[in-house]
Amino acid sequence: MESKSFVVPNIGCDGCVKTIVNELSQKQGVYTVKGDKLTKVVTVEWDTPATWDGIVTTLKEIDYAPEQSLMP
Repeated sequence: MESKSFVVPNIGCDGCVKTIVNELSQKQGVYTVKGDKLTKVVTVEWDTPATWDGIVTTLKEIDYAPEQSLMP
């Protein structure tokens, strides 16, 4: 299982966090998604068939792209 924490600058409220959690939780292979509206940090745990690239693609599609400086 892989895990990554990253900043999402577009988070402004609990609804933003809920949207991210709902969208990513629907992806096959994603186990947990947690977010904090104050720090704007999201943590995702996943395993195959989910991939980091797929998670980033989903986040970009819903306008919650991760901050580039924290991405490998």
